[in-house]
Amino acid sequence: MNAGIRTTLAAATAVALSAALAGPALAAAPARGAEGHEATQRAVEAAVKLGVPGVTLTAKDAHGTWSTTAGVGNLKTGKPRSADDRYRVGSITKTFVSTVLLQLEAEGRLSLNDTVEKWLPGAVRGHGHDGRAITLRQLLNHTSGVFNYTADDEFGRTYFLKDGFFKHRYDRKAPADLLEIAMSHKPDFAPGTSWKYSNTNYLLAAMVIEKVTGRPYGEEIRDRIIGPLHLTGTSVPGTRVTVPQPSSRAYSKLAESTTGPTYDVTTLNPAIAYGSGEMISDSADLIRFYSALLTGRLLPPHQLKEMKTTVRQSAGSTGGYGLGIADVPLSCNGREVHVWGHDGGIHGSLSLALTTADGRHSLAYNFNGDWADNSKDVVEAEFCGGQGR
Repeated sequence: MNAGIRTTLAAATAVALSAALAGPALAAAPARGAEGHEATQRAVEAAVKLGVPGVTLTAKDAHGTWSTTAGVGNLKTGKPRSADDRYRVGSITKTFVSTVLLQLEAEGRLSLNDTVEKWLPGAVRGHGHDGRAITLRQLLNHTSGVFNYTADDEFGRTYFLKDGFFKHRYDRKAPADLLEIAMSHKPDFAPGTSWKYSNTNYLLAAMVIEKVTGRPYGEEIRDRIIGPLHLTGTSVPGTRVTVPQPSSRAYSKLAESTTGPTYDVTTLNPAIAYGSGEMISDSADLIRFYSALLTGRLLPPHQLKEMKTTVRQSAGSTGGYGLGIADVPLSCNGREVHVWGHDGGIHGSLSLALTTADGRHSLAYNFNGDWADNSKDVVEAEFCGGQGR
């Protein structure tokens, strides 16, 4: 893979993150069924040596399901991470939101060619934004040009830096408040003329789901995806500030540098991420979700084809971004392998979930620190190295 996995996956996270930590380099726990996954095991251990407090990872392939952990889930007590840990998944939420919108399209309740204005009249206006010129498809593939509200300087100081975070981490912000921030800026480009990752796109997509169905978008995700797939570790928390057990603590620098003190940021109001990144899940659930999605259990063939129709993120970039999902090409000893999925980041948490197009080989993991990141090595180790790869 020529570029880092998070570059390929449109690495802007649900909430812009900048922290890093030099945590204790502890040995990995013995993995369940690790034979054939030794390269992945080494990459997980390397992540901890880079400074990540702890890692939890689960993979599934033709040989079965296996899990491993490394490092700690609690820096104070030294408690290790668990293979069953639940964690904030950040922008992985976007795939769930996109899936619901595509289901609604399949039911004839909307069209991806509908304008944002049709469903949210007057919502996308100001400083050159115009919802009459933006389609739902352009929201989902990040070609709308709508300004990313998490890139606002004041928002960053308030929620991503130490003084602001500890003062405001339990703030309750309505979607309209977040949209107002985006509308106070000029759009990044005219709709359909370029590509740029914007969390505002999925803020709007979740709002559209609510307008079409008359129900909270989280309830639609629960009834359409979480329930049918029996994703027992997955939830849309709304304003709930805690992560259900079993779970680990989450850590951040809350600074623009990767040095300095480390802070426990486990509790926060995830509603500031809303449809762009508020969900909680675990590795086993994420594997089940992406495998079901790619094998057509959640979408009819036409909608799945739409989801997998990608746009290039920039000149010279590899892979592409579809509708809430990314195509990631890997070079495995000269053999190109494509995997599909999404990454996600939110305070103290970096996550990634990927699967092959046939759903037979899947990977999901979480770092409970939002800085040092060797995703490229972990992904290549699992999909390119080891027995049967």
